Amino acid sequence: MNSLKNKDQIINSARQTLQIEIEALQQLHQSIDGGFAAVVELIATSKGRLIVTGIGKSANVATKIVATLNSTGTPAVFMHASDAIHGDLGIIQKDDMVLMLSKSGDTPEIKVLIPLIKNFGNKIIGLTANKTSYLANNADYLLYTPMDKEACPNNLAPTTSTTLQMAMGDALAVALLEYKGFNDRDFAKYHPGGTLGKRLYLRVADVIVNNEKPQSKPEDLIKDVIIEITKKRLGATAIIHNNILTGIITDGDVRRMLQQNMDIASVKAKDVMSRQPKTILHNALAVDALNKMQKHNISQLVVIDENNNYKGMIHLHDLLKEGII
Repeated sequence: MNSLKNKDQIINSARQTLQIEIEALQQLHQSIDGGFAAVVELIATSKGRLIVTGIGKSANVATKIVATLNSTGTPAVFMHASDAIHGDLGIIQKDDMVLMLSKSGDTPEIKVLIPLIKNFGNKIIGLTANKTSYLANNADYLLYTPMDKEACPNNLAPTTSTTLQMAMGDALAVALLEYKGFNDRDFAKYHPGGTLGKRLYLRVADVIVNNEKPQSKPEDLIKDVIIEITKKRLGATAIIHNNILTGIITDGDVRRMLQQNMDIASVKAKDVMSRQPKTILHNALAVDALNKMQKHNISQLVVIDENNNYKGMIHLHDLLKEGII
């Protein structure tokens, strides 16, 4: 094989690899049938877990499939095919099912494992690119991943085959979550940490709990308003009457007022305030606050309850600190 000597050759190589895998994925797309549906129903209605096993690159794909299944509400455990025949078979419990990944379906470890698992009485799901293999012929259910060749020019390195295995795993996970009615609230239970989790469960009230609560009255002099904005360091103050929100003054409002050369000695908050401030309910998701700030190109929102009572203020920096952005 000639080495790649210029950028065009490198680009063409990448495109050829992707084209081979795209065509294989299209074949896989067409091959999905009632057998796939039967596997989904089996897993979804089972009392046990899905044990996923493989060897080599298939084992690497198996760990990813397990992670995806667990995060979307389907209990799954990875078992390396080689370790299984040296003691790890104890992972498999009475009601568990075993998903076996093997491109050829004829690897020695798979051939040893299948009779052992059948003796346990557990159902075997084969995921293979070889319909005439030992795995295909001895599995209770078959997930077939048809392919013509690996993207590797030597047709050796697992490329197309692992792409198909990964895609089949994703299709299985999504079909299962939809079958079970797994929603975003369920998803949040399994992803409490990091940005993803916070976007799904963190609420405005959770963010503002430690914030200052800048507020002024309509009759307050503007100099006192400026002091409140500066002291509370959120770039604005809410204008409150009997704890009911009536307006807002931002540092931008103050600058615009000064540009008008007004006599600030007599100016009151009600003379400067915006009477229709952008607000967010205290029980709204923090990510909704972010979306609203981005929509209106502002850096803070006034937080209220259902009765327009003032609860505080949320700033763009709060969301940045929490990792929402």
